[in-house]
Amino acid sequence: MADRDAEQWYPTAAYLYVLHLDDLALAWEYLRRNPEYRCDWMHRRRRPEAAHCWGLRLLEDPALDARDAHPTWFPDHPELIQLYPDVDPMPDAAAFDFWNIPGSKCLVHDGRRLLLTTRWPGCCLRLAVAPGLEDGMAYVHAVRACARYCAIAAGLNKLTVAADVTPLAAARCRPSSAALLELHTLQALDATLAGASLRQVAEGLFGADAVVGGWHADGGLRSKVRRLVRRGRTLMQGGYRCLAQLDECGEGRSAQPAKRP
Repeated sequence: MADRDAEQWYPTAAYLYVLHLDDLALAWEYLRRNPEYRCDWMHRRRRPEAAHCWGLRLLEDPALDARDAHPTWFPDHPELIQLYPDVDPMPDAAAFDFWNIPGSKCLVHDGRRLLLTTRWPGCCLRLAVAPGLEDGMAYVHAVRACARYCAIAAGLNKLTVAADVTPLAAARCRPSSAALLELHTLQALDATLAGASLRQVAEGLFGADAVVGGWHADGGLRSKVRRLVRRGRTLMQGGYRCLAQLDECGEGRSAQPAKRP
């Protein structure tokens, strides 16, 4: 039997970062595995318009996982926080101070404005900076009316607190069942894309002992692995759009409108 420990999809530890990704980051993880998207990336100079077909403003390198990639979604996520100059500021209005924003920051220009992503333990915040906003200017926040205001307000509160004291680490609860589902789905998807059989996928995810005891035609383990593989392919081929909350126009070439499995 081949040594599967050498295969990239086999060690579950390589997928632990998935447990802490939000929906936008998960959407990128599924999209970047799509073979047709990878083909468009390779031929991006010949097809610069291909990005919109995948729900992006610009094509992003599929070799980068969600920790290093910064895809610019099209249209914007409903909960994107937009920063504009305050045209009638109060005397005590807060000034925009880029270097005082906590966390690890990344700036990307999408052709219209700067997109700022900042991450620190336990939080990830995405902001769009209007072209007229400069460092030291009074500013206002703007969000779409359809956005979940409470979730955005909580994020802004974290930003305010973290600006004073940025924690070096954050205690996390035990991963939720939803987070574990995404980890197993991505691992199973990678395994099948690499040519692994369903039984081999099960051994990688749940261990050889579990497979020996529960791998038979009507077994729950076999059905579970089959569902994981099917779910992964569905998300890769278009279901990621629901995670990123994109509209239904401008889908990938192989995509079918789909609800999140």
